[in-house]
Amino acid sequence: MQGSGISVLFLGKNFLRLLGGLWVTLRISLIAVVLSIPLGILFGMFMTLNNPVSKAISRVYLEFIRIMPQLVLLFIAYFGVTRAFGLNLSAELSAIIVFILWGTAEMGDLVRGALISIPKHQYDSAAALGMTKSQTFVLVVVPQTLRRLIPLTINLATRMIKTTSLVVLIGITEVLKVGKQIIDANRFDYPTAALWVYGVIFLLYFLACWPISLLAKKLEARWR
Repeated sequence: MQGSGISVLFLGKNFLRLLGGLWVTLRISLIAVVLSIPLGILFGMFMTLNNPVSKAISRVYLEFIRIMPQLVLLFIAYFGVTRAFGLNLSAELSAIIVFILWGTAEMGDLVRGALISIPKHQYDSAAALGMTKSQTFVLVVVPQTLRRLIPLTINLATRMIKTTSLVVLIGITEVLKVGKQIIDANRFDYPTAALWVYGVIFLLYFLACWPISLLAKKLEARWR
């Protein structure tokens, strides 16, 4: 006898398995975010250097990461680089590396944009007040840059959480993979399980990203 599709969520440990899969997704994205933010800040400062070599290097790196789809980068890292160079990297570590590279490029461009958006008269005013270059950077540039960066950084974190769903295609058992396993195991007894399982996965992603989006909007509205 075929049961209601929603019942499959409460069979055994199915719901706990979905939560475990969500934790894998969040773990990969959070590690990538935490590491790519400081690297992105350094990269953004590197991009603002008035040097043709640094500009060329940063432009090539940024364009390569932006043009190449994240899925292709995952395949290159896990199926290509690891085998070509005999590296013993797990799928999860490969995914973290790819998302750090992506996050660093995106964060770097945000930092570059925030730094060059500081009006020149801010520097002139600081100099007129007798501030040194270090004081100008710490007391004038950094506070204004942070005000511009924090909402954008939070939005980047949200995008990274959602994009991490691609890691299922290199064999990582995250929330989408767990959902598919539950659906396949109960295909005949619960033929409508897909609707409920993917609906719950949508809700889990929503609950993970919505508070972050609200925080970004609040900060943006407060500092506008």
